[in-house]
Amino acid sequence: MLPFAYQVFSAVVQEGSFYKASLLLNVTPSAISHSISQLEKDLGFPVFIRNRGGVELTQSGHLVLPLIQEVINSQSRLRQEADRINGLSVGSVRLGAFSSTCISWVPPIIQSFREAYPDIKVSVYQDNDFNGIVQAVKDGTIDVGFTSLPVNENLEVKQLLRDEIYCIAPKGFKPKNPMEVTADDIADKSFILQHGDYDRDTKAALDHYNIRPNSIQFSIDDQSILAMVEAGLGFGILPELALQKISGNVEVFPFDKRFYRTICMVTTKVGAKTPATEKMMGKIEEYVNGEYGS
Repeated sequence: MLPFAYQVFSAVVQEGSFYKASLLLNVTPSAISHSISQLEKDLGFPVFIRNRGGVELTQSGHLVLPLIQEVINSQSRLRQEADRINGLSVGSVRLGAFSSTCISWVPPIIQSFREAYPDIKVSVYQDNDFNGIVQAVKDGTIDVGFTSLPVNENLEVKQLLRDEIYCIAPKGFKPKNPMEVTADDIADKSFILQHGDYDRDTKAALDHYNIRPNSIQFSIDDQSILAMVEAGLGFGILPELALQKISGNVEVFPFDKRFYRTICMVTTKVGAKTPATEKMMGKIEEYVNGEYGS
């Protein structure tokens, strides 16, 4: 049987505080505190730093997180495999998504998944940092995640979509070529991005057009970028998927050199064989192939 302290540890990591973890597990905060104290005593070192805002993992806590999570996940896989042998479709799957996939893909995927597997619990975690999603899969805190290539970890990676990147301009902006933006059009412009995009394909576009870092400011999500561009505070760079479900009074142009990000899903090699995760990955591929073709 899974040690309760391991469940508590995972819940505190997920929720960021002892109090929220107690609500999640339906126990008292003192029970949470006692379990963590006992775990730290057994391990011989602290796993959390307590502060006013909640808790955060110590360096040692970060090291044991994937090991404890693997114990939790192994028991979940055993339970799901036993249920599959017994002809049951139960279990749980944790899906990680960044903003545009969370808005455009996740709702129809979950709707289809629940219709097919009503007894499998689905949890969704949003993180606009691609590397954060990859790390969460690696740590075992989520089962399958959407991210963008490259993935520099030893994980199972399935490419899903090549998503073109566009230039977002304030209303009324007109490039010299009405059909696309060139280097001359944006040479003196400032750009608004998400932090998570800056080390990937968006940066490749900026570098190609010699946009300097001091001409870049950051926003929190895709809709905020559109709002700031609409207010005339700069230009934006957003992929096509991000533009499907959000709107703003802006102009959208392709670049004269095309840039793309490649959206993929990632899981661990062991996790990919878990019945609920396997079913979720199948539904994701089914949805993407239905929307965009295989």
